[in-house]
Amino acid sequence: MTEILSYPFMQRALLAALLTGLIAPAIGTYIVQRRLSLLGDGLGHVAIAGVGLALLTGQAPIPVAVVVCVAGAIVVEVLRQRGKATGDVGLAILFYGGLAAGVLMSGIAGAGTGALSQYLFGSLTTVTSGDLRLVGILAVVVLVPTLGLAPQLFAVCSDEEFARTQGLPVRFYNVAIVVLAAVTVTLAMRTVGLLLVSALMVVPVAAAQNLVRGFYAALACAMVVGVLVAVGGAAGSFYADTAPGALIVVLAIGVFALSWPVSAVLGRRRRVAPVLPDSPATGHVVTEGHPHQHGDRCGHQPVRHGDHTDFLHEGHRHALHADHYDEH
Repeated sequence: MTEILSYPFMQRALLAALLTGLIAPAIGTYIVQRRLSLLGDGLGHVAIAGVGLALLTGQAPIPVAVVVCVAGAIVVEVLRQRGKATGDVGLAILFYGGLAAGVLMSGIAGAGTGALSQYLFGSLTTVTSGDLRLVGILAVVVLVPTLGLAPQLFAVCSDEEFARTQGLPVRFYNVAIVVLAAVTVTLAMRTVGLLLVSALMVVPVAAAQNLVRGFYAALACAMVVGVLVAVGGAAGSFYADTAPGALIVVLAIGVFALSWPVSAVLGRRRRVAPVLPDSPATGHVVTEGHPHQHGDRCGHQPVRHGDHTDFLHEGHRHALHADHYDEH
């Protein structure tokens, strides 16, 4: 490890990988919750159009790609909300329009498709100090709302109609999610590449959901997995002399594969809560070992149930009953 840190370009590469591994699963958690796992791929193709425009105009690729990708994400989300395009149609527009525009502008600029390869598959060793500063600033821009607005974003991703009845600005939060995803995709084009960034947004989240229960635990676990595979892939590519983006994705998939048997073992160890002896016909059971305190901002979806409120927690509906929680 000392050898790697002796090279300034690897220092920058490892820092860029760490930031990417941190933010990609963070926003990816909400993308998976919305069942839009392929959104990262679509946004990646729009970012290609931004890179092509940067080559055509002689500008820095990352800022131009951020602006173009964010604009494309907003347009598609607005069309989806107004019912003028379904999610699938919007993604198709992102895929084909962005890719075609990027290749076309790159060709007009005289750079050809070869100039796009470092952005399609990642090129950590070419990260400059200026790139790293910009990545750091934008990483903060992504992480602050992703973590600070976690209860609201989770509520909108879980059930838009219920979130709307609670007075949340659903349209605003939906746009915010796709904008943050667009920024994340653009930042990741130097680490895993635009064609593989969706994997870093989705696979660590899937692995975390196998390992832990609860939204916040899955969010934290996904970020840890993302950092480990991103930094590990960047360091491993130095010794194996291979593409860092591909190695990062392979490591992420390896962690996901290992999470299956671990999930099975954890599942067998979970105890089934006993039925309350004084009300066998109610179907209510005491939730054992329930340290979490449910409330309006706890991050778990509230559901009205008669004269009280249940909270969706770990796939079950929990309701406060005296000094404990019942499972409905």
